[in-house]
Amino acid sequence: MFLDELPEYRRDVLEAMRQPMEDGFVTITRANAQSTYPSQFMLVCSMNPCPCGNYGSRTQKCRCSSGEIRRYLGRISGPLLDRIDMHIEVESIPAERIAQMTPEEPSSAIRARVEAARGVQRARYAGRPIACNARLDARSIADFCRLTQEAQDLLTQASQTMGLSNRAFTRVIKVARTIADLAGAEEIALDHIAEAIQYRALDRKYWG
Repeated sequence: MFLDELPEYRRDVLEAMRQPMEDGFVTITRANAQSTYPSQFMLVCSMNPCPCGNYGSRTQKCRCSSGEIRRYLGRISGPLLDRIDMHIEVESIPAERIAQMTPEEPSSAIRARVEAARGVQRARYAGRPIACNARLDARSIADFCRLTQEAQDLLTQASQTMGLSNRAFTRVIKVARTIADLAGAEEIALDHIAEAIQYRALDRKYWG
């Protein structure tokens, strides 16, 4: 599910997604009945950092007041951000880089790497009610996400420095497990954890 301009959605609608994102099911309650349905989905969101879109830009001047920026970002709650595994900032591309048209890695190569990683996960979780790393619970993380001592030390330090919640802490591990799978590594190493931590820094930059 793709939600464009995330802060423009009603806050109660966004908050209603929190439990389905966490539990993988949604419960609908009416006066005379209650029904529960499976609700496992991949959520992708996009948003600007402020109403004018230029807050934090290196090339464009922001026209918003500090109050407008706070109100805009405040439409997204911390608990909702905690449930989004990766936060990535995309800056505008300079005109000279667009003109260069430098060849990038083809989609076919990326797809092959992703399919190989998903194959590793299917084999790892065969016979268990787990489809992929994102569905690991706390006990499964202990079983399948073995960290090197260096990786564990970095994660502990980052958790204390960044004030990661328990939910964000475990999500960093699951993202690092996927990064390790893409690299063909059995153990989660220092560089895997370091990359996963980078994907949790954006909420601290704008909401911290």
